[in-house]
Amino acid sequence: MSQAIGGQAVLEGVMMRGPRNWAVAVRTPEGAIAHVARTVDPLMARNRLARLPIVRGVIALGESMAIGFRALSVSAQYAATESQAGDAATGADDDPAEIGRWAIGISFVIAIGFAIAVFKVGPALITDTFPISNGTVFVLVEGLVRITVLVLYLGLLSFVPNLKRVWQYHAAEHKAINAYEAGDELTPENAQRRSLIHPRCGTTFLFWVMLISVLVYAPFGRLPIVWLVVTRIVLLLPIFGISYELIRFAGRHADNRLLMTLLAPGLVLQRLTTRQPTLDQLEVSIRALREVLDMEGRLTPADARVEVIA
Repeated sequence: MSQAIGGQAVLEGVMMRGPRNWAVAVRTPEGAIAHVARTVDPLMARNRLARLPIVRGVIALGESMAIGFRALSVSAQYAATESQAGDAATGADDDPAEIGRWAIGISFVIAIGFAIAVFKVGPALITDTFPISNGTVFVLVEGLVRITVLVLYLGLLSFVPNLKRVWQYHAAEHKAINAYEAGDELTPENAQRRSLIHPRCGTTFLFWVMLISVLVYAPFGRLPIVWLVVTRIVLLLPIFGISYELIRFAGRHADNRLLMTLLAPGLVLQRLTTRQPTLDQLEVSIRALREVLDMEGRLTPADARVEVIA
């Protein structure tokens, strides 16, 4: 299994994940940094078949979404009220209750359903209204429609004022991981000098899902509308798996200029979901990263001495 560190922006904070542990750090309304750390029992560590290429991508995506929902529930409770913030800062209360399995399952279904409707079935149905008889042209046009929908969706989200801080924490997550992978001492100042773009970002993953869909759907050409919808749903999991392998490979070869040039469109798309973070936000991101590294046994003596000011 990969030893890479991944992450996700949450409400007023960042979740970081390693192969066996994850942690979320949140800036509370009182200005303190609260954090929660949990262990992970990944299916890929318990089942050899789950480590097969493409299959592991589907499993990793499912586990990441489940952890992401748990981290969001934790951050929401810590960021919700000033009284909770005071308890978290003083250690007077237990960790906040996490979202239950049923709630995670329902949230997962809603999220996947929305993604399928908007980014998979929707573009297919739109393209089906065009007078295109050539199957290859149909799939290519559908791919362009799908990418356009994704860009427009992210572009519209970028104008939502309340999401600006989420985009800043997204960039803070990238910068902290970039600093760690470059061997920098984990301080907000060092992280601030790093790029807010990262090749393993979920935004880039979505872009490559769109492109790889064109290659997967190409052999089918233009289908009757029922089979058009069925193929767009049924083939989604292998498309996720292939996209995961590409992003995983890119993460391991981020110093390859040719590869980064080929991946450039997906990397540029991250500009819509990131904003320059403040040092305070980087401080939160680094706290989550340090917690994970400590649990994974990978915290260096230099970084262990770095105190995060709450």
